[in-house]
Amino acid sequence: MKNIIKKQQKTIFIGFMSVALFIICICTVCTAYAADKDNAKTPVDIPGLTYDHSMELSYAEEFSVDYYNDGYALITIDQEGQFLVVPEGKKAPKGLEKDITVIQQPLNNIYLVATSAMDLFRAIDGIDSIRLSGTQENGWYIQEAKDAMESGKMIYAGKYNAPDYELILDEGCGLAIESTMIHHNPEVEEKLEQFGIPVMVERSSYESHPLGRTEWMKLYAVLLGKEDVAEKAFKEQTDKLDKVLTSDDKDTGKTVAFFYINSTGAVNVRKNGDYVSNMIELAGGKYVPEDTGESDNALSTMNMQMEEFYAKAKDADYIIYNSTIDGELSTIDELLAKSNLLADFKAVKDGNVWCTGKNLFQETTELGTMIEDIHTILTTDDDSLDELAYMHKLK
Repeated sequence: MKNIIKKQQKTIFIGFMSVALFIICICTVCTAYAADKDNAKTPVDIPGLTYDHSMELSYAEEFSVDYYNDGYALITIDQEGQFLVVPEGKKAPKGLEKDITVIQQPLNNIYLVATSAMDLFRAIDGIDSIRLSGTQENGWYIQEAKDAMESGKMIYAGKYNAPDYELILDEGCGLAIESTMIHHNPEVEEKLEQFGIPVMVERSSYESHPLGRTEWMKLYAVLLGKEDVAEKAFKEQTDKLDKVLTSDDKDTGKTVAFFYINSTGAVNVRKNGDYVSNMIELAGGKYVPEDTGESDNALSTMNMQMEEFYAKAKDADYIIYNSTIDGELSTIDELLAKSNLLADFKAVKDGNVWCTGKNLFQETTELGTMIEDIHTILTTDDDSLDELAYMHKLK
């Protein structure tokens, strides 16, 4: 009898504990759901429009896109504002918040001042939508932009702090895309807006991940209705990065110095956490010098005296010379002419010196390719390899 009672008590106890554990699990799930719900972004309530979905982003953190019914899209750029893209033939809804800027499609006469955005438009077949350039023809290294200016399809309309307002108005400009440099001349932004021209300040250079910069092509694709083209182009770059990250030699342990020597003889290097030093890390290398401070994106480089650079980087396995400022180099002798101390660098002695092309910083859509280039440099055993998409070897 006692055994029967003990079995009943044991059964009741087990049942009680099962119920208790079930309740605890339910509470945990509910708490997690509530936390996710609290952290989830709440779509902006736009009068007359119904929220549909948000754009999926892999790396970009400085912008977001929310889609609404009937083809409307709301672009949010961190610290720069919100922009409602209104489809062709439709109007902005009444009662729209005053701090939301309206961009009316189609866009055919964009004034592009932010140079880093040109290649993103090229990648989505959107250069024809840019009529006005903030850079003169000889300042472009993107062939399609040079061709457009040479043919007259794109014309120079003044740089960011001195735009040709009359020309911009005569051309019926529908949008000005500026870099954050415009904040040094807020009166220019105010003037453009007074003329009824929407001003969008892009922040792709503030992305911490290299492919976060490339992913900004998706934002510009929203403006032109070319999201499918952007998705395809962006996937080509993420596939290249994935190939590097999943390779057997993804961590080479090789040290890499990336720099240029300015007109005063000082060495300009990237800070830790800058997208170039991040590309080197993603490619399987280790960026040197290590103690350059953290990049805040607004100021991603620093200068140091050659003697200090020599002490910190002379044992680097590889050198990548940044030629975008003072011109491309072809030979080791041209490099040594900038400083004879470089002759003592391990990379120079071993013949592991590469130079970037002048197009490196304008072609922001190919950062996956650039990472692939660096990875190839660090892993190749082919001594005859001396030319890559964005780098060439100095001899």
